[in-house]
Amino acid sequence: MCGIAGFYGFRNDNLIKKFSKDLEHRGPDGEGLYIEDKVTLLNRRLAIIDRAGGNQPIYNEDKSIAIVFVGEIYNFQQQRKELLRLGHIFTTKSDTEVVIHAYEEWGEKSFDRHNGMFTFALYDKKEKRLLLVRDHFGIKPLYYSVINSNFKSQISNPKFKSQSTESLKLVFSSEIKPIINSGLIKKKPNDRILYRYLKYRIHDDKKETFFEGINRLMPGELLEIRNLRFEVRKYTNLQNELLNSEHSSSRQAKDISKSETDIFKNKLITAIRLRLISEVPVGTCLSGGLDSSTVVTIVNKLLQEKVKEAESVGKVQNTFSAVFPNSRNDEEKYIDEIVKSVKLKVHKVNPKPEEFFKDIEEFIKTQEEPTISTGPYTQYKVMQMAHNKVTVLLDGQGADEMMAGYDPYMFVYLRQLWRQRNISLLVREIISSKDIVFKYVWRKIATILGVKRDVELLRILNSKFQEKFRNETFKTENHNLKRRLIEDIFSNSLQSLLRYEYRNAMRFSLEGRVPFLDFNLVRYLFDLPDEAIIKNGWNKFILRQSIDGIVPDLIRLRRNKIGFTTPEQEWFLRMKNKIYAIFLSESFANRSYFNQQEVLKAFQKFIEGKNDDTMLFWRLLNVEMWLRTFFDKSPKSVKSIRSIKSQFSPNEGKKLEIKVEGKEYLRYPVRTELFKKGDKLAEKITSLLHDQIGNDKSIGKEVGQRDWFIVISEKIVAIAQGRSYFIWDIKPSFFAKLLSKYVRKTPYGIGLGSPWTMQLAIDEVGLPKILLATIVSAVTKPFGVKGLFYKIAGQETASIDGPTEYSLYPSNVSAKLGPKNPEKVVGEIHQEISSKFEYRNPKQIKNLNHEKTTNYKLQTTNFLGIVIIDANDLGQTVLGNSTSLPDAKIAKIFKDNPMGQSDEQTPVVLVFEQK
Repeated sequence: MCGIAGFYGFRNDNLIKKFSKDLEHRGPDGEGLYIEDKVTLLNRRLAIIDRAGGNQPIYNEDKSIAIVFVGEIYNFQQQRKELLRLGHIFTTKSDTEVVIHAYEEWGEKSFDRHNGMFTFALYDKKEKRLLLVRDHFGIKPLYYSVINSNFKSQISNPKFKSQSTESLKLVFSSEIKPIINSGLIKKKPNDRILYRYLKYRIHDDKKETFFEGINRLMPGELLEIRNLRFEVRKYTNLQNELLNSEHSSSRQAKDISKSETDIFKNKLITAIRLRLISEVPVGTCLSGGLDSSTVVTIVNKLLQEKVKEAESVGKVQNTFSAVFPNSRNDEEKYIDEIVKSVKLKVHKVNPKPEEFFKDIEEFIKTQEEPTISTGPYTQYKVMQMAHNKVTVLLDGQGADEMMAGYDPYMFVYLRQLWRQRNISLLVREIISSKDIVFKYVWRKIATILGVKRDVELLRILNSKFQEKFRNETFKTENHNLKRRLIEDIFSNSLQSLLRYEYRNAMRFSLEGRVPFLDFNLVRYLFDLPDEAIIKNGWNKFILRQSIDGIVPDLIRLRRNKIGFTTPEQEWFLRMKNKIYAIFLSESFANRSYFNQQEVLKAFQKFIEGKNDDTMLFWRLLNVEMWLRTFFDKSPKSVKSIRSIKSQFSPNEGKKLEIKVEGKEYLRYPVRTELFKKGDKLAEKITSLLHDQIGNDKSIGKEVGQRDWFIVISEKIVAIAQGRSYFIWDIKPSFFAKLLSKYVRKTPYGIGLGSPWTMQLAIDEVGLPKILLATIVSAVTKPFGVKGLFYKIAGQETASIDGPTEYSLYPSNVSAKLGPKNPEKVVGEIHQEISSKFEYRNPKQIKNLNHEKTTNYKLQTTNFLGIVIIDANDLGQTVLGNSTSLPDAKIAKIFKDNPMGQSDEQTPVVLVFEQK
């Protein structure tokens, strides 16, 4: 597999270097360049066939035609023999050279002869003709962008066919990144495609991509620039052939004969055999499903028969699988069933949600455009595992769309039978597929009864965004089975799956091959009656018949389909805090696509088990992370943790020094690890103090020479005491929701201005006291009397705070009560510090825990004590104080909040009085 790129209408040497660098991962085995007239072609090669002689560009005999190529032509050897008989001279053994000579001999019609997966750019110097071509099924992608604004407007017109190219400038690539990194187009999201993705769960079905101004060639299309004309058109009639096949959607039920089953089986074996041709190691993806198991067992059959093409597999076939132990999505028992029947070298990976969120940014960069679900990440991990063991991977992609592998196809078929008034067959199929029908009916009943409520999509999208695209529609064929399958193969679901696989494979310099998408096999299948696809409630009927005795019945007769996917619902529940934090973020709130409050409500209901639309939540999350990755000037990571500041330096925008009542104080913020419930705070602060004084001599000297004390944020005390709660664990009452509406919120603290924090206040001091405080405050505030609410409700309610987007996890998704008994806490910490440091002489301190001495003086009069403070950029409240300093003075020392207001992670401050 390779990467290709190029441009037309100009020359730019710097752009060539950029393109090559962006495609380097696609082809580590070599680089090739062609420049002629207004055309530049670039190739990065991953050598699979004719590794020694297949370097690109490749030319014809007189070098009047040049090509850069991605993919494989599986019938190239037959074509090569025919072209040799016709007098063509070959200098390599590669399939790429066959494409050039076939073009010389048969012109554009030659492209329809190529059975394989490919995309290529071919320049005919004599004809001044540039051709960009994509394979029949769209297995390999090709993207292009027209730079001239006057051309863009016309190309966006669906009726556009051709245009004068006198001033045309165009760039193309097998990936999107080189185009957006070229600097030739303005990076901008395609809002229309985003809307279709969010609303209809569809993408890759149109020539437009998620990037405005960047288009893709669709399956079986070519782009031609010739004689000052520009045109995009089909070069193949494959789709129409399938639609008009002899037995397509026949009214009469027909049995599938044994000879038809045998022919299908032989064509499938041939398709798999051809895709084993390779000069590098070949392995197989094994999900445990019917399709991948079929590929694995047939490859093993070819290996046992010592078929020449199977030599690339090695002595034992390598398979690569994802497993999810103890999950309902786990298919390991089916994988193990294949292992019992076939000799394999099995490799398994167990993707975890924590890894997913660690990898999410790289995964999004790899895919370049959003994905329908988290499922492609499973394949990403499989490819990552495989890349050090093989170079080519086969899998079962395409079989579901060819042979109705998903439940909705059954209902399309039933509607077709009803429309054809084929009642007897309709009744037979309903009875035979009663498990699928029952599952569908139960889902509808559960929705009606409110057991599971679907998320109302229109509520969670921005109203202006919806209005802009209110005329956008998406329709599918629902009354003709084969038409629906063809629609999904060439436009809908399969196109996205092929993109996922291609991106994941190339991320790890692998080539993915899909033997079911062989045009001879597909043509034969669609020429058979519908019963070859669905019969007696079984989809993939002819496939199941043809592999009888090859694939174990536990798999051959499986009804439930899972495939390469994740246990998404389980993952989202485990990672709900991180997901909620992203939905709560400022960047998400500022997008023109979402209604943040409704998204948060919907996700809260998911956490409570009232909906299960994880695919929708993924689309929202994916769009946000995609925008951060490709468009935001300062992309935020999922972790949202800033780079670590040097210890004892001031936080951003803060100062170390402050002057209060004629004295100067130095305040050193200390960066700590995250605190958690159950932490023994006194021991942790004492250990932190020892480590910091021992690691910084200047601080140690300050300790020995100045009066000093320690100030601790009330948040870490509350967290350690277990008084911090995830917001989804708090169930706000009617009064909590009502009363919180009348609390003034600020950017620096929610206080009781959220239903969650108000509910904590009600639970802490009781509803009567909160109601009384609310009434008295409301009556007296117009007369200028302030502060009565907290005097009546109790000062403990003043320290309650809610989640803020700028805080570090878990504070950004938590509501917190104030510390319990803060005076007792400061006394315990003070006592712990005093007990752990024994004074031997003025020049020596001994730490009794570690039996380690340091050379810093610490007079007993120097250490003043501990303070717990609730401080933000608007105000300060001292909650606990074991020093001799007045609370008011400490509040002044902290009036500019040196701890910081964001994600500094400095909840402890050492304060020194300057003499």
